[in-house]
Amino acid sequence: MTAGAFEGHYVWHPAADDRELAHACVDVRAGRYFSAYEALRDARADFGLLAHRSLVLASEAADSDLAERWLAEEPSPQAALLWARVAALRALRAADAHDQRAGALLRIAVAASERAVRLSPQDPTPWVNKLALTRLQRWCDPAPQGLLTAPPGPWSLFLRVLRLDPWHREAHHRFLAFFFARNGGAPNAAWDVAAFLAQRAPAASVLRLLPLVALVDDHDRSSPLADHVWEQPQWRATALAAYQHWFPDVANHRRTPVLDLSYLAHALLMAKRELEARAVFTAMGPYASRMPWSAFGDPEEQLTKARRLCGLPVPGTT
Repeated sequence: MTAGAFEGHYVWHPAADDRELAHACVDVRAGRYFSAYEALRDARADFGLLAHRSLVLASEAADSDLAERWLAEEPSPQAALLWARVAALRALRAADAHDQRAGALLRIAVAASERAVRLSPQDPTPWVNKLALTRLQRWCDPAPQGLLTAPPGPWSLFLRVLRLDPWHREAHHRFLAFFFARNGGAPNAAWDVAAFLAQRAPAASVLRLLPLVALVDDHDRSSPLADHVWEQPQWRATALAAYQHWFPDVANHRRTPVLDLSYLAHALLMAKRELEARAVFTAMGPYASRMPWSAFGDPEEQLTKARRLCGLPVPGTT
């Protein structure tokens, strides 16, 4: 990990300190795709990195015709993957905006994902892409034993991904998001699924953070006691366990996991563990993510407030 020191400003771009990805994003914005090909090719043996890079590149390409043009000119597995990611992103955005084209875009995204699966059958990323689309399709597979609420959902598709990569980070997050109340999930289903997934993960896995993600998603800013939930023993224990078992390994990561670190820092701070939160913020350097801070107000204001509470520099003070 090469986050570096805080230099007086935040870096919000999701490429963070992945310089190869950042360079590819610049090229994609300029209408060039060769750097995107290299970034995806170089990550093909690291499924977590490949998922992250393809998603970030898709966010850069979604408002242009680059993905379609690349696929037409050079129909490689990398081009097919980026096109699938772009198509899914467009479908999800359209659905969230209640755009009448959402149904057609969903069908395009499913077809694009299936094409990517055929070209890279051992890569879980196209399957994860299909998993992201399930909140628009409302799958109803029965839940396995061990869940109190037994929520139906895309369990068979999720298991298909796990056969390729049992601890795939994005797959778990996409699956959990299916059960969020804002996506039509039943009451308490997200809590149940988050606990189930986290408990089956290794102690040092980033997936142990999933209950903290569900906690943020369920946050009700209008409730006067909502911010004190993190002080409850089970949530403080969840945050401290991730700090003790997962956080020490972050220094060995190929890139700084900014979003995961942000959820951990936030949970520790809300649990009144400022010393541990300070260490997590320090590991992040200048890199920032809008979640979880945007769930509580303006993300930059919330992040600045959090850093100040930990005695760390904020923009305008260094």
